[in-house]
Amino acid sequence: MNKMSEVKIEKVVLSAGGIGDKLEKACKLLKIISGRKPIKLKSNKRIPAFNVRPDLETGCKVTLRKDFAILKRLLQAVDNKLKRKQVESNHFSFGIKEYIEIPEMEYQRDIGTQGLNVTISFVRSGKRVKLKKIKKGRYPKKQEVTQEEIIKFMENNYKTEFEGKEK
Repeated sequence: MNKMSEVKIEKVVLSAGGIGDKLEKACKLLKIISGRKPIKLKSNKRIPAFNVRPDLETGCKVTLRKDFAILKRLLQAVDNKLKRKQVESNHFSFGIKEYIEIPEMEYQRDIGTQGLNVTISFVRSGKRVKLKKIKKGRYPKKQEVTQEEIIKFMENNYKTEFEGKEK
């Protein structure tokens, strides 16, 4: 197989949302799960129905690169079963309703019940050509990772089952 067409995991992003006290609990949760300090996300728009104003901290996230040991535990929280409609080109996402569903995680009294979102991004070699500042190049459409390639990669490497009809 051509080394440039090999599919790899680029990053795993853990995120959770909330305002005020709930946001602090979400940040604590992400720090416990990942072992890294989460960054807080600010809103850009005003949404009166949700009491959101610009520059209000509404979420937090942690990006994990290279060390993907946590991914197996996160997939076990959803019984290694996902839906095909959760998979897009270059990434897929799933949610965990309560963090105590993750194996080896104990209930934290100060956090309570909290959920989180997990997004896994995929990439092929050569993506840096598109992202670099000097001598930027083009990244052809054939270098993008398709839905079927992601499903095949996850089934082979992480024993994940995908439900739903094929396109």
